[in-house]
Amino acid sequence: MTTEPRLDGRVMIVTGASRGIGKALAIGCAARGAAVVCAARTVAPSADGLPGTIHETVDTITRAGGRALAVRCDVGVHDDLESLVARTLDEYGRVDVLMNNAMAPTRAPFDDTTLEMWDESMTANVRSLFVLAQLVVPPMTAQGGGSIINMSSGGADHAAAPYMPPGFLTYAVAKAALERFSTGLAPELRERGITVNALRPGAVKTELSTRELGEDHDWTGWTEPEAVVPAVAYLAAQIGTDFTGRILESTAFGTSWP
Repeated sequence: MTTEPRLDGRVMIVTGASRGIGKALAIGCAARGAAVVCAARTVAPSADGLPGTIHETVDTITRAGGRALAVRCDVGVHDDLESLVARTLDEYGRVDVLMNNAMAPTRAPFDDTTLEMWDESMTANVRSLFVLAQLVVPPMTAQGGGSIINMSSGGADHAAAPYMPPGFLTYAVAKAALERFSTGLAPELRERGITVNALRPGAVKTELSTRELGEDHDWTGWTEPEAVVPAVAYLAAQIGTDFTGRILESTAFGTSWP
């Protein structure tokens, strides 16, 4: 059985932290001692949108005695990414872990996918990885190391193509690019003590999946967002190690890996 590490003294950025997996990761890693910067676009409740805001996530963390900071950030906007890292460094003086969890959930069959939809997905889901890496790698290097974790999907796997529902082409391509970026960046940063890994969370019941599939969907075999926390906490602790450049399944944590 794998012992979950503590993250005391670590500063962690979690994008997409207003709900779903990102919210669970922020709360779970804060409970393990990390100071968490909760980043997302949602800062106020919306009657037409999904529930949850970054301020609600931060309130949950601070009420439990943890440390957290809410920063509004659209990962598709370069200035927002710069501001996110700058706010983190201003508040905490360092950044140890970057959890790229936010995504643009583009859904449309190929014939209905516009160039604008394609560009939005690639900007939010792929370009943001590159931009944030360039922003956090210098301070991580100066500190002696860090951990970058990129949230992927089983949809990135070529073998998954026959089983993907219509409308997931753009999403699957973006996640495949995320995984290749992760494995390509890892060897370049290894000597700096920075690890880079991609994590597939498996089927997770979130606010978004519930809205898309309906509450009466057969959720057999699906997990809750909190189930992803142990795997991410382990990866967050892999600073200055050789545990890097991997594509991992969250559901296999504690059995086939580490």
